[in-house]
Amino acid sequence: MSEQKIVFHAPAAVHAAPQTWPVDAVAELFDLPFNALLYRAQQVHREHFDAQEIELATLLSIKTGGCAEDCGYCPQAARYDTGVAAQKMLDLDTVLDTARQAKAHGATRFCMGAAWREPKGRDMEKVEEMVRHVKALGLETCATLGMLNDDQAGALKAAGLDYYNHNLDTAPEIYGGIITTRDYKDRLATLERVRRADLKVCCGGIIGMGESRRQRAGLIAQLANMTPYPESVPVNNLVQVEGTPLYGTEALDPFEFVRTIAVARITMPKARVRLSAGRREMGEAIQALCFLAGANSIFYGDKLLTTGNPDVEADRQLLAKLGLRCKPSGA
Repeated sequence: MSEQKIVFHAPAAVHAAPQTWPVDAVAELFDLPFNALLYRAQQVHREHFDAQEIELATLLSIKTGGCAEDCGYCPQAARYDTGVAAQKMLDLDTVLDTARQAKAHGATRFCMGAAWREPKGRDMEKVEEMVRHVKALGLETCATLGMLNDDQAGALKAAGLDYYNHNLDTAPEIYGGIITTRDYKDRLATLERVRRADLKVCCGGIIGMGESRRQRAGLIAQLANMTPYPESVPVNNLVQVEGTPLYGTEALDPFEFVRTIAVARITMPKARVRLSAGRREMGEAIQALCFLAGANSIFYGDKLLTTGNPDVEADRQLLAKLGLRCKPSGA
C-alpha cells in the first residue's frame, strides 16, 4: 500500500465536514508499513506541535466505586467483585491538596473523575466548588462524571471547567458487547451537550478489548469525524482487572498500540493525544515509540482512578532520557 494513495484521503482541514475520514481510509493508515506510518505521523505532529514537549495531566478519583453501569473493563462497577469498595466523595481539602501536589510536580491539567452513571444535583454543587478552587490554583480543569444534561454542562462551564471527558470507548458496532447499560447514542448526546456549553472535549477510547484492527479504525474514524474533533484524545490500553468480564482477554500486541497512536495523530492533527491507562505495562521502549508516533500528553501520578500508573520519578527519568520537556503552565 503506497503512502501516496493515503494522502488523497487526508484533506488539509480535517474539521471541515463529517465523514472526512471513512473507515476504509483509516484502515489503510493502520495497514501502512510500521516505519512509514510513524514517519507520516511524525511529520503531522511536527507541523502542529513542538515535538519535544509533553503535557502532564493528573487524574484523581473524587468518587470511587459503586457504579451502576456494567462496563466490561471497569473495576468500579458495583456488580463485579474486584475488591474496589464504594467510597464517599472526597472532601474539598483533600482534592485541593492533591491538586497542589500535582502542580508542584509539573502537571498543568487536573482531571476529577467520579464513578457515576450521571451526577445528581447535590453532587454537582460539590463538583462545581472543586472546579472553582482547582481553577484558582492556575491549573486547567477537567472532569469525567458520566452523562450530563444541558443544565449540568452549563453549570460546569460557569464554574470554570475547561474540559469534559466522556470516552466513546470502542467502535459502535461492538459497543453493545462491552456495555449494555447505556447506548452509543447516549455518549454522543452528552458530547453534544458539552459542545453546546462551550466546553472543550476530551474523548478517546480503550483498545485491547478483543476488537479487530478494522474495529480500532472504526473508533478512530468516529473520533476524527466529530465536528470539531476532540481537543484531547486519551488512548487507553486495557488494564485487565480480575473480576471484570474482560479479564483474560488476549493482550494487544504493543506495536498495534503504537499504530493506534500514530493513526490518531494523523487523523486529528491538532489534538493532544494522551497515553492513558495501561502505560505502566508498556515499558519505556514502547512509550518512547508512542511519543515518536505523536503522543504528546500523559497522565502523571501514581494512580489512574483505581489502576496503577508509573510513579512521578520514573516518568521524570524517562522524559529526561528522551530529551523531552514538560509543557509549561499556560502554554
